[in-house]
Amino acid sequence: MNIRADMQLAVPTGNLESYIQATRTIPMLSAEEEKELATRLQEKGDLEAAQQLVLSHLRFVVHIARGYSGYGLSQADLIQEGNIGLMKAIKRFDPNYGVRLVSFAVYWIRAEIHEFILRNWRIVKIATTKAQRKLFFNLRSSKKRLGWFKQEEIENVARDLGVSVKDVREMESRMSGQDLGFDEPDDDDERSHTISPVSYLQDTEHEPAHTIEEENWQEHNNLRLTDAMNKLDDRSRDIIQQRWLADDKTTLHELAAKYHVSAERIRQLENNAIKKMKLAMV
Repeated sequence: MNIRADMQLAVPTGNLESYIQATRTIPMLSAEEEKELATRLQEKGDLEAAQQLVLSHLRFVVHIARGYSGYGLSQADLIQEGNIGLMKAIKRFDPNYGVRLVSFAVYWIRAEIHEFILRNWRIVKIATTKAQRKLFFNLRSSKKRLGWFKQEEIENVARDLGVSVKDVREMESRMSGQDLGFDEPDDDDERSHTISPVSYLQDTEHEPAHTIEEENWQEHNNLRLTDAMNKLDDRSRDIIQQRWLADDKTTLHELAAKYHVSAERIRQLENNAIKKMKLAMV
């Protein structure tokens, strides 16, 4: 069931203010109307009912999205992500629970907006753990002044949010950083002294000289390994080959059955062979 079909107002396009004004003209639903539409959607898959539920709650999404205006992201994008969350909520809403859709949908709307902010606020992802996500959306409101936290403020934030002092310091440092483009800026101003990573970071992995050096070193090690293997007796060499070099590695018990000894004896022979090879390759 795709409840996103034919919902032009669900995605803000063109003039954002016109879109917002349009959402305010859509009538709100009464509790009875909302339950009837949700029941039609749940029992019959009625897309027209889903559309009415979505449109009547667009103003609510706008209200929530405006609360995230301090992250430097497009308001239209935030609203669009919130609308996606609203549609997910409507798809999962059960009118028999006895709660209004707006109370149920707020979680889904905020969740989609949060994910969008975390994906786009910085090129490098700054919030990966649960503690970091909690800090990311609470650190701004927890600050009482501009600049870096004092130790007392750090301890208060950590206690209020249930995270460690270390997590607070790390997130504050991440949020205070700035993205830096890899290439040099397209700026003709000769007075600009910006140094981009492209000026000092080098990738030598695929340089011909580096590749040849790596191949020569690998070939040298292979020759040393082969020479060390050849110095082993036939049984020890076979054990090493079967235990370490074969694609389908043999177990100690399988080798024990092959040579009519105990698995412990095979383990001893294996360890002794490895020691001899290490000495031969020094």
